[in-house]
Amino acid sequence: MSRNLDLDLIRTFVTVADSGSMTVSANLLHMTQGAVSQQVKRLEEGLDCLLFVRKTRKLELSRQGEQFLVKARQMLRLNDEIWADMTAQSLGGSLRVGVPYDLVTPLAPAMKAFAEAHPRVEISLVCAASPELDEAVTSGRVDVSLVEYVASEAEGEVIRVEPLVWVKGRGSEAWQKRPLPLSMVDERCAFRPVVLGALANRDIAWRTVFESGNIEATAATVRAGLAVTAWLVSTVPSDLETIAPHTAGLPPLPPFAICLRLPSAVSPAALEFARHVRESMSNKAAATHSRLAVIG
Repeated sequence: MSRNLDLDLIRTFVTVADSGSMTVSANLLHMTQGAVSQQVKRLEEGLDCLLFVRKTRKLELSRQGEQFLVKARQMLRLNDEIWADMTAQSLGGSLRVGVPYDLVTPLAPAMKAFAEAHPRVEISLVCAASPELDEAVTSGRVDVSLVEYVASEAEGEVIRVEPLVWVKGRGSEAWQKRPLPLSMVDERCAFRPVVLGALANRDIAWRTVFESGNIEATAATVRAGLAVTAWLVSTVPSDLETIAPHTAGLPPLPPFAICLRLPSAVSPAALEFARHVRESMSNKAAATHSRLAVIG
């Protein structure tokens, strides 16, 4: 006899897995903590396994929980996409979209296509560093967001994985200077601790030339030959050059994942916007990478 999974229980499970807390999940789902705990228990009983390991400060997924989370996300995504498809004609209201500074331009085609298809939805853009956007999704302050993570630590739905590369101005020799002059978009940028950690591991001294949150100003300092920076390969402007670490004496940098994050209580407009993002951004990095000049 076939048995049916309860999507409400699965949505609660995913919310708890994302937040690591029954209390936080209760606030996000507008439920009591006891109700959240009871729903997780019912799901565990139905699946006949423990999904969480109760630690002192935080809930952690068990091995079975990690395996189930992948399928649970797929089930919720399919359910929500079907719902969005069936209600697409009536989409309206507001939609708060989070995006890191460096992904505003790559996201533009998806925003344009969505706006043309759903003119009654009022889109507002929230630009911030990825760690801030990650928290904004969890707290419900944005309805959908792109977030950049080190690929090995990716959360949510991975849209694509790209190299993080060193970047310099054409003809610039700033990469040879010590301390290494760095220009970063924001001190809270997801790339910053990775870049500084890689330099520390190679005992390469560095100094900050510019940190503003303004990607155009950062690009200007690099174009002027005042500094180097680190960007995702697809976001490097065509008039700048990437630097091959093995020939420049710089440390290699890990790949980053561009991820789509949705809160557990997701709106039809957010689901439809997410579909546009997938179609627009999932397979364009390779073509961009091929046209970039690399110092050899």
